[in-house]
Amino acid sequence: MTIFAGQIAVVTGASSGIGKAIALSLAAQGATLCLVGRDQERLEAVAAIARSAAPRTLISQIDLTQDTEIEKLASVLRNTFGQVDILVHSAGAIHLGKMREAPIGRLDAQYQANVRAPYLLTQALLPLLKIRSGQVVFINSSAGLISSAGVGQYSATKHALKAIADSLRQEVNADGIRVLSIFPGRTATPLQESIHETEGKRYQAELLMQPEDVVAMVVSALGLPRSAEVTDISIRPMIKPAQP
Repeated sequence: MTIFAGQIAVVTGASSGIGKAIALSLAAQGATLCLVGRDQERLEAVAAIARSAAPRTLISQIDLTQDTEIEKLASVLRNTFGQVDILVHSAGAIHLGKMREAPIGRLDAQYQANVRAPYLLTQALLPLLKIRSGQVVFINSSAGLISSAGVGQYSATKHALKAIADSLRQEVNADGIRVLSIFPGRTATPLQESIHETEGKRYQAELLMQPEDVVAMVVSALGLPRSAEVTDISIRPMIKPAQP
């Protein structure tokens, strides 16, 4: 299928996990990609796969917590494509820790990556999104809806990201721009594997959602006719941990 033919899709966090899976799915369905991330080698590996379907795939190896790098990315997109049809925010950071002991610096770092960066990038790309009545996807988290012990800092940033998406939607719907928030539970990604290690839990990828599960929801929502808009999708693993 080529339902996104002729469209330019910018995907952050595209080097692995959910971001990578979304990027490859969009490429397979006709989109031209701009892959954004910090790891050049992994971005190149994703681009090599994507270019079989999307030969104009562009790589942008940047740190989204740096304002000047976001400005450079926006400039490149203006000069190279002149439009953005789909913006997917999948990059982010997570640090676990109870409030009594979690360093405040980790809250600052998560705010930079999870709130400020997507806010500023969206702001910078809005003119290009308006040209095409584009779509914005925020890959949030189940922690953006309900918090629990040990994830207060992360959850606070994800609640803030939901607020940004909700406000943005009200502002840009009149321009034909759709805004979607996805709230996935635990998903089998390298990041989730490291979280399990931090928690001292056994990592069993087969018991978690797969990145492709999230992709199916995102692509379905993006491909809807413009008579409808999906605003929020909450998705969680079907297999529940055994009760003691």
